[in-house]
Amino acid sequence: MTGKILLYYKFQPIADPDAVRLWQRDLCESLGLTGRILISPHGINGTVGGDIQACKTYARKTKEYFRGIEFKWSEGSADDFPKLSVKARDEIVAFGAPDELEVDERGVVGGGTHLTPEQVNELVEKRSDVVFFDGRNAREAEIGRFKGAVVPDVETTHDFIAEIESGKYDWMKDKPVVAYCTGGIRCEILTPLMKNRGFEEVYQIDGGIVRYGEKYGNSGLWEGSLYVFDKRMHTEFGAPGDPDFVQLGHCVHCDAPTNQFYNCANEPECRHQYLSCEDCRQAKPYCADCATAQISG
Repeated sequence: MTGKILLYYKFQPIADPDAVRLWQRDLCESLGLTGRILISPHGINGTVGGDIQACKTYARKTKEYFRGIEFKWSEGSADDFPKLSVKARDEIVAFGAPDELEVDERGVVGGGTHLTPEQVNELVEKRSDVVFFDGRNAREAEIGRFKGAVVPDVETTHDFIAEIESGKYDWMKDKPVVAYCTGGIRCEILTPLMKNRGFEEVYQIDGGIVRYGEKYGNSGLWEGSLYVFDKRMHTEFGAPGDPDFVQLGHCVHCDAPTNQFYNCANEPECRHQYLSCEDCRQAKPYCADCATAQISG
């Protein structure tokens, strides 16, 4: 069987998130799909994998309720996810600001201006002061980011509000800021939070890094690999061996080039993911902090 992975989100008011949760769970189970789906009063956010025909059926049926929802397709299967998880939450991305987000039938109210990949490049050509602002966790940016991007010092989306209120980014408030994230959903929420805090000219990439990479591969403004939230851990744009590919990730132990993240072996005390080459992974399967503790201990 040929497998696929679907990445999608849709902001629209949902009166009964738990009823939608039950429907989505039953639909996925009937089709043999695995992955993660979150539903809140603001909408739905999901990544599921399975047989291509099952994915097509899932997309068709989900569109009946979520009008206008778009699905990003990539290679993979149900094996890329350990199980099916469908949950109802206050937020579909945990920024810790459910009451600040306003959603209507057209989507998020008061967010950043959406730009196509082509419009992103046009803006950079016209404006020399454009700032790319990474809307992901700092770990994700270790292996890939837009050229010259500002990468906030955050471990989770919950850290973003305190980070943008810290004053460290006030110098950006009168500049054109292009926020970006994997598929676009985090920026749907981050951009209105930024505008509410005085950032004047805020944009977001329609479809996120995924759509930009599909358009320009390694020949645009993106550099490196894209972190993904399944067992692949990362993916690249362009063909293998593409000479335009820029290697950004390096092993935390020996600095050898690598894009591969691992979970620290010091579980459950440590839950950090870290970059490692295969040789170092075999010799010391720990993050840098735990490896130092092992040596000193």
